[in-house]
Amino acid sequence: MESIERITAAAAKGGPTGATERVVEALRDAIVTLELRPGAMLDKSELTKRFGVSRFPIAEALNRLKAEGLVEIRPQSGSAVSRIRLADARENMFLRRALEAEAAAFHAARNSEPLLAELNRNMRYQKAALDADDRPGFHRLDLEFHDILVTAVGYKRVRSTVEGARLSLDRARRLLITPRRIELSHSEHVVIVRSIADGDPLAARAAMNAHLDSVLEEIEAFSRTNPAVFADSE
Repeated sequence: MESIERITAAAAKGGPTGATERVVEALRDAIVTLELRPGAMLDKSELTKRFGVSRFPIAEALNRLKAEGLVEIRPQSGSAVSRIRLADARENMFLRRALEAEAAAFHAARNSEPLLAELNRNMRYQKAALDADDRPGFHRLDLEFHDILVTAVGYKRVRSTVEGARLSLDRARRLLITPRRIELSHSEHVVIVRSIADGDPLAARAAMNAHLDSVLEEIEAFSRTNPAVFADSE
């Protein structure tokens, strides 16, 4: 099984003590980070050996991941990592646009110096990751950038909704970690921060919408050239 040694090691590192929880956490991480690619088969017997647990925690874990849309359970042919659904990507990006664009406008209207200092620090690190072609590092800083903006609004339900939408999009986003996409994302982030610093809510909202629309357009373009990764490519 693809990268199973790394997955097994991840499951053994502390974290939740329940067998099911440990397996869920390790498999979820492997699926979201594309260690396990869309369409990869998940053999229950192999998983029980690798994780050192009985079949019951494996079955429970796969059922939970199915509920999250990450695993398909096929009665006749076994379980597999779900392919990415464009419909889900569009819905989750719709949620992000609605909430993150408003978060950007919210901050532009308030012009918080501590927030701007935090954003500018993140942007300096983004530039360093961009210059070093550190793609995983840039991805982490990209996630942090958006989380800074949403968390600073101060509404827990808003943050949890955005986080859920982001996690559902993360597999598709990781397919786009190319030098071109990283450079484009950085330049789009620059415009967002500048609009907030200028105290222009309309420009901040528009900049965030343009950034998220750009990402979705690339996901859709990728689906057309890599249809096997997607369940509903057009």
